[in-house]
Amino acid sequence: MAIEAFFVLAAAGQRFALLHTPDTPSTPRGAVVYVPPFAEELNKSRRMAALQARAMAAAGYAVLQIDLLGCGDSSGDFADATWEAWLADVKLACDCLQRRAPAPLWLWGQRAGCLLANDAAQRMAGPVNLLFWQPVVSGKQFLQQFLRLKVAAEMLGSDGKGVMERLRQQLRQGEPVEIAGYLLSPALAGALEKAELLLPHRSGRVEWIEITGRPDGALSPAAVARLTQWQAAGQTARGTAISGPAFWQTSEITECPALLEATIERMSAGGAE
Repeated sequence: MAIEAFFVLAAAGQRFALLHTPDTPSTPRGAVVYVPPFAEELNKSRRMAALQARAMAAAGYAVLQIDLLGCGDSSGDFADATWEAWLADVKLACDCLQRRAPAPLWLWGQRAGCLLANDAAQRMAGPVNLLFWQPVVSGKQFLQQFLRLKVAAEMLGSDGKGVMERLRQQLRQGEPVEIAGYLLSPALAGALEKAELLLPHRSGRVEWIEITGRPDGALSPAAVARLTQWQAAGQTARGTAISGPAFWQTSEITECPALLEATIERMSAGGAE
């Protein structure tokens, strides 16, 4: 396995990219672009994303991890980020990877990154497979949960009454809101609120993997509902539930080996790649 770090020129500045490629000189089994989660979930997940990218490369896939506009080592601040700019970054990453590894394309999204990956896939003319890690199905609900971080912080010093409405009002008036160290722009908040995990691009397949704490070890009701709906519409989609820690939200950096194994097994099993 080889690892290469480089910058890709974008419409605004440059994006940091990390490419993992198999040792074998033959054509990779697939070309995988990682679409990361939102804000602090991205940082909590870096270890698992790195481990999975290495495992994918060892299994014969080429994997490109990219820092989106305003994230990590890429240009800009988080306040500069917009949904459209992030969609452009995903396409940029796909084009870059496919030039280097002309193989079946996968978009690998995590949490809110699944919303972005699915949206990006809908705009692509060619076939694309989707790998979802713990997908967020409703951007509106996710934004509400993100804003609650600010509400919780302010309640430590007051009774917290009206905090959520004040935050919403700021965004409606075009003012950014600082939450847990991230300056959220009204444009990004508005686009995230409208995002939904809808029927995917039908030219590829969907592998939906959840870490579950349910006693029966089953997928969440939301996952079952979406997958059932998509399958009924003719989409090739499969759900997998595993046990393990919710590493994207733990206080310490945490690993989930079962997720690494399940991902490779699901990508490699069943259906054309």
